[in-house]
Order: sequence, then structure tokens, then C-alpha cells
Amino acid sequence: MILLVICAATANAQQEVLNFFDTNGTIRLETQELNASADTLVTVFHRKDDVVWARLTYRIIDLRYKQNFQLYFPEKHDDPKYKSLFRIILQAVQEGMPIYDAKIQKHEPFTPQFTEEARIKPRELAMQNKMCFVAKAADGSDAELDDEESYLLYYDSVQNAMIFNPARYGLYVRNQFKYLIQEVIFFDKHTSRLHRQLIAIAPLQPEYASSTDPMMFLRQSIKFWVLYQDLRPYLASNYMIPFQNEVKRVTFDDFFQKRLYTSYLVGETNIYNRMILDYAKDEVSAKKEQERIETEFLNFEQDLWDY
Repeated sequence: MILLVICAATANAQQEVLNFFDTNGTIRLETQELNASADTLVTVFHRKDDVVWARLTYRIIDLRYKQNFQLYFPEKHDDPKYKSLFRIILQAVQEGMPIYDAKIQKHEPFTPQFTEEARIKPRELAMQNKMCFVAKAADGSDAELDDEESYLLYYDSVQNAMIFNPARYGLYVRNQFKYLIQEVIFFDKHTSRLHRQLIAIAPLQPEYASSTDPMMFLRQSIKFWVLYQDLRPYLASNYMIPFQNEVKRVTFDDFFQKRLYTSYLVGETNIYNRMILDYAKDEVSAKKEQERIETEFLNFEQDLWDY
């Protein structure tokens, strides 16, 4: 009994009691050492032999949904306190984060290749117009893209670096409403539960797509792929704009790890090697197929247990 009292007293002594207000009377926001946390990211280890079932899925995160608003704002590129998801990705690309090309062949699935051959080099990034904005001339036609000022990011051979063009950011980001994510759903028999892990993310820019085929249109909208683990240190180093609560703040990494966003399914691995839009005739049939697949995942998890 004495030992328990001593332990409880020690624990209480070590816990610092903070005032809600700072000494100057302002709100003391919940903070953490972001740089330290980014260097010590927690990753759950799953043994290969323990994973007995897995399926890849592809989902779209639409920033126009209320639950995803925090990923879109702020719209300004130079906000001193916060960055949007797209601004963080641009910063990471500037600092050398690997990005990978996307296949847009008609009968190819989304499946990105994270190999050295698929990696887009900084000079190629500008040459392929992956990060350019097609400006409109006075007559409504597309302006020429020969000059570097037309690019959101461009490669400077003198500095050997990617240069950010703030003048184009506002024009580009206003159409950056969607992201395509690759996610794996798997069952780990060691933890006896179904897990979801985000693998990669790709910004979508549909204004460059020209095909009338919905699936091809979506493929053409993919700018590039980014591995989530490569982007994660940048996400963990940035807070999101508080949404209806100034006290509790989360980083972008917290937001994704806790699955606080909403998304909808556009495809999953299957024997036909095709996505939903490849065979759904209309929006109604696509919606029914999405519900069927989601129900299949739910039933799989429920059928693991006896009640």
C-alpha cells in the first residue's frame, strides 16, 4: 500500500500542470516538438508471415468534402503559420523528395512503379509539364509554355535546383481539389485485426486531361506519384489549420494515420485487372459497385469472428 502511494506521488510530481493561458494572457495551444517527432516517426512492424490476406485499393480524396477542408487551406503559398497539403508536397519536391511517373496507357491499371526507372528527375519534371499551369491568353486560347514563368516549378540548371514560382501558385492551386491514394487493406494474424496502410498519393489536375473516356480521363489527370513514407516527415512537421477547435491541433501525419479524411473507392485489385470506371456503365452502377466492394471488405472482417 505504501509503495503504491509513493509511485502515485512520484507520477504526479513529474506531470507538469499548465495554465490554459500564457503569461501574456494568450491561449496556450497544444504543441509538440515537430522536428523531433518527424525524426522519430512511429511505424508499426508487421511480419510478412503474419499477413495472411491483403488487397490494394485506390481511392479519391475530394477536398470539397467538409471532412477534407483542412487539406486545402490555406490558399496562400506564404502563410507564416500553416501550409496546405499541396504546398507541403511542392516544398518536398523542391528539397529533393522522389516523385514517380504514372502510366496512362488505356488498358493499364493505376499500379504505380516505385523504381529508379520510373522516378522523374528534376529536369524532366519541367520538360514533361508535370507542374506547369496552362495560362489563358487574352483571346481565351492556351498561352505558350516556352518561358519558365509559365511553370509552377521549374528546373534551374545554374543553381541545379527546383525553383518555386509563387506567381503561378494561386492559379494552379484553385483547381487542386482531388488526390488519388493507393492503400492496402490487410489482415495481420498476430494482432488479429484488419489494418489499412496508405502507400502512395498522387495530385490530380483534370484540366490537362483530354479523353472523353472516364477512366482514361482520370489516368491523364494524375500528375505524379509520391510514396507516403517519403512525404511523411514533411507531413509530421506541419500542423493543419484548426477546424472548429483552437485547442486540439493535429499534424498532417496525424490526420492521415488516424484516417480523419473521407474518400471514395475507384478501384481494387481483381482478376480482371481493371478499375470500377473501366466497366461501370454509368454513375448509378459505379455507386453500386463501390458499395458492393466496401461491403465485401466489411463482411470479411466480420466473418473472422464467431458471435
